[in-house]
Amino acid sequence: MARSTSVADRRGFTLIEMMVALAVFSLAALALIRLEGATIRGAATLDTTLLGQTVARNVAIEAMTDARPPTIGTASGSESNGGSSWSWTRTVQPTGNIRVLRIDVTVRDAAGRQAGHLTMVRDGTRST
Repeated sequence: MARSTSVADRRGFTLIEMMVALAVFSLAALALIRLEGATIRGAATLDTTLLGQTVARNVAIEAMTDARPPTIGTASGSESNGGSSWSWTRTVQPTGNIRVLRIDVTVRDAAGRQAGHLTMVRDGTRST
């Protein structure tokens, strides 16, 4: 004898439908977790770059506003800014015009990664 199925027997989801729905949900959740991790790493990189550029700008402005032009060659030092230690290298080179100096400043974080770079020019014959 064949058993008839009523509408009440067909209301729920089957086990296979539930497993497929959970698999789709878990894939979406994993994608969101990865996206959040990438966002956090990006924010940390942006913070390091911003502070590195600030240190580079400070070192370059010191060279620009000094009464005497900086000497040609390389100078280095370290600074503390934003609760971190930064090492910088300033390279001063002549340009095609003997009155103009090129000043390159490179800043590295505590791990030695380049965090900022800035190039400026200044009059090399007199104070600014």
